[in-house]
This record gives sequence, C-alpha cells and structure tokens, in this order.
Amino acid sequence: MKIVLFGASGMLGSDITNVLSVVPDFEVRGFDSHEVDITNTSQVLEALHIEKPNYVVNCAAYTNVDGAEEEEEMAMKVNGYSLHNISEACNEVDAHLIHFSTDYVFNGRNSEGYKEDDQTDPINTYGRSKLQGEEEITRYCKNYSIIRTSWLFGKNGKNFVETMRNLLLEKDEIKVVGDQVGSPTNTHDLAESILDMIQNGFAQGKNIYHRTNAGTCSWYEFAGEIKKIIGAECAILPCSSDEFPRPAKRPSCSILLNTKLPHLRDWKISLVDYFSK
Repeated sequence: MKIVLFGASGMLGSDITNVLSVVPDFEVRGFDSHEVDITNTSQVLEALHIEKPNYVVNCAAYTNVDGAEEEEEMAMKVNGYSLHNISEACNEVDAHLIHFSTDYVFNGRNSEGYKEDDQTDPINTYGRSKLQGEEEITRYCKNYSIIRTSWLFGKNGKNFVETMRNLLLEKDEIKVVGDQVGSPTNTHDLAESILDMIQNGFAQGKNIYHRTNAGTCSWYEFAGEIKKIIGAECAILPCSSDEFPRPAKRPSCSILLNTKLPHLRDWKISLVDYFSK
C-alpha cells in the first residue's frame, strides 16, 4: 500500500505520518511545502506520477483563520483552487484522495449541529476557501473522502490546548469565549481514524465525513478541563464573542454530527491522554 501525504510536517500531517508509517505493508511518502507546492500543478503531477500511490492524504492548508481576511487570494489559492490540481493528479494515477475540511463551512446558526449533507454557508474567508476546496474535489475528483473536522489540538503545532496551558500557568485570571460550541479533536485520534478508514473500506468511492472526538463544549468549558488536568490556580471567566472581537467571524455552533463512521472517544478522555504523554 503506497500513500502520499502533503503537508507532512504540520500538526495533523505529522501524526498521520507517524501512525501510518508503522503499519506493515504501508509505504508512506510525506512531502512538505518546500518539496511540493500544492498550488503548482506540475509539482503535484510529478510527485504523484513518480510515487504512484494508492492514496493521497492532503493535510496541506492555509490555516490562519484571521489572516485569511487580509490574505484572501492566498487562502483561496491554497485551500481552494489547489484542490483542482490534486484532484486531476489523483485521477491520472488512480489514487483515492483523503482531504481535510472544516466546521467553518457552516454558518453556525443551527444549535443542533450539522450533518454531512446539510447546507453549507461559511461566514468567513477561511470557511469560504475550504468550501471552494470541497467543491473542486466533488467536481473533478473521481474518488475521494472529504473529512470535516474541528478544534484540532496536537503535539506538533500551535493550538488552543498549548495556548491555554501557558496562559493558565502564567496568569491569575483570563477570559475565554463561552458562546461558541464545538467538538475538540485530538490529531492523534484523527490520524488513527484515517488508518481505520483505509483498512476497513471507508476510504473508497465518493464521500463526505464528519470526524471529531465525541462530546461537545464551549471554549470556556474546554479551558476549564485543561485547568483541571494541569492543576492551575488561574481564574477563568466566560466572555461573549462580542467582548473578544477578531478579524474573522466564528460560527456560534461548530458541532459536526457524524452519521457515517464509528465514533471516536470522548474529547475529555482524549485530553487527559494528551497531557499524559
């Protein structure tokens, strides 16, 4: 089994590389952005024609949600239009594309959460760029798995958990947004779920999946669990999104409802495990 992974050194990409590389009969070839620029059609085609993979896993992305408001062209190029290149290249070598999208393709107004086939309606540039990527895939790719996920945290990148850990240990009091709800997702758990999808036949055909750790919380509640685990004494106060303005609007409800795949473990259990390693 040959697997090519774009964005191999990122938070998610590094965990997927580590999980897949130890599987017998799996050969994983990871590319960083300096090796393959996914916005460059010839580089993508050359890499896939040389490697001839069974699966292409795309973790490469423009991930600065606020930065996308000022760098819209770059965000759309990386997250959106580049997926046309990748889709066409996958078709040429008969590879199945596994691509990661986001909860931000929804507007967040449905407090019950979103199923895989619910109407998309992004409210910020980042969400629009990721939706454009989905549309490029569904329009041009013959075989794909689009995986929408949310609130990622992992050992190999900047994330909410590490930011909160530092603040809680440094400050006496912090404010955290309490009116945005979603599902934290451990990148290691997500990586193991990709292995499960490949081995158990879910990564075939044309599908959109929702994949997060089980359970939901607000950012305020998320911070509270981190505080409890690390034993910090810092006070955490809830605040509204209006009290914490940012360049990009955030959806108030980012809950992704999984109706197609086995569920991952609860985010609280995964968070404890994250701090134990």
